[in-house]
Amino acid sequence: MGTRDDSLKGVHVLVAGAGLAGLAAAREVEARGARATVIEARDRVGGRVWTIREGFRARQRAEGGADFIDSTQAALVSLARELRLPLVPIVRRGFGYYGVDRRGRLAIQPMGVGLQQIASHFAPLVHDYQLAERRWTSPIAARLAQQSVAEWLAATNAPPWMAVRLRGLRGLFLADAEELSLLALVDFFADLDAEGWGEMYRLRGGNDTLPEALARGLASPVRLETVLRRVRQDAGGIVATVEERSRLREIAADFIIAALPPTTARDVQYEPDLPGEQRDALKHIRYGAATRMLLQFERRFWAKRGRPNAFGSDQPTGAVWDGNEQQGGTAGILSLLAGGGASRDLQAVLRSDGIDGVVNRLKWLGRPGPLVASRTIVWEDDPWARGGYAFFDPAFKLEWRDWLARPHGRVMFAGEHTSIRWQGYMNGAVESGQRAAAEIPGKDADTGTPGVFFVQG
Repeated sequence: MGTRDDSLKGVHVLVAGAGLAGLAAAREVEARGARATVIEARDRVGGRVWTIREGFRARQRAEGGADFIDSTQAALVSLARELRLPLVPIVRRGFGYYGVDRRGRLAIQPMGVGLQQIASHFAPLVHDYQLAERRWTSPIAARLAQQSVAEWLAATNAPPWMAVRLRGLRGLFLADAEELSLLALVDFFADLDAEGWGEMYRLRGGNDTLPEALARGLASPVRLETVLRRVRQDAGGIVATVEERSRLREIAADFIIAALPPTTARDVQYEPDLPGEQRDALKHIRYGAATRMLLQFERRFWAKRGRPNAFGSDQPTGAVWDGNEQQGGTAGILSLLAGGGASRDLQAVLRSDGIDGVVNRLKWLGRPGPLVASRTIVWEDDPWARGGYAFFDPAFKLEWRDWLARPHGRVMFAGEHTSIRWQGYMNGAVESGQRAAAEIPGKDADTGTPGVFFVQG
């Protein structure tokens, strides 16, 4: 949290969305002296941060949504520490990979070796991108963005094993090579070049203890099951029309922070309407398909001395890792994340072969013990997310990216999709909420909204 001050004293801010972005924004505006009202469409806070506890034995739990916290994610780590939420290390033996190797055989492989070889193939593109200081407004970025990863692989006659290996990154991008912009992948390798990965953590009590702690710390309770439908603004403030438990109500405030996924933010009516570029940005940004499966077994059959317990994969099961290694006990929960096309593939396995069919596809980890509980979350079917998180395809115009975060008069926007450095991560959500709060001027400041709309209104 920033230094407490009274710069927003007397200001009322409505925050739509009680995920990490909205709750971080509400905490920040209250620290600056404002009054915050937070509304949330779900019956819980946290959004895509959701720890599943119900149905598992021995009081075990695992993450149904956002899971890993990287030690380099300063805003998220700092916030957890401020709220005295302990971080516990996970994936201490690093990541492995399971998939087709160069000989065409399914095998467990080191993660780093394959990534290093792919990174060297992309090195000339990364070099040029870094010369442009990774600016998405540069001609170099524009050239990269115009083609998909699959198109580039075909055009450069990349070896077949590389395309197969890149398919395993569906668990990270939630998009297949045919959908993903080449620029997004080059940006990823530029990050690895610059910083690499840090140590991985979870919150000891579950990642949802963070949004719950943020909500408890607010001056007023979050208004759950309350959906933002319309925002009218003029020179004096905003009036939001919300649907609260099937009844329409109005909430007046000085400003609003829309901390909603673009998949639902695009359904909100804005008066005056958003600029065309901003409306296009919200309309065209895509959310990746993501199916998360949590499988609790009587014993952790995947735990092998000296071997990673987290694996990327090009298989229909997607990425696989120990979902609760920070918890003791004989039983354990295996977490699967099938992103992009793997989400559809995993659901097909479930329909045709059931849970047993999924378990049979995990025998490469060891001999499975008895399955005692399971949970499946299909994020593209979730009405308040409609996907896992944002990704950029070749049809997304680069100039739209800045519009995702640009204020529209008294309307500020937040969410992981608005982050430049941490798009797709919890840290991006937190930083975006803090940024949106900092964009709110004093009560009598000129918001810069085109006055002609107010005259016509």
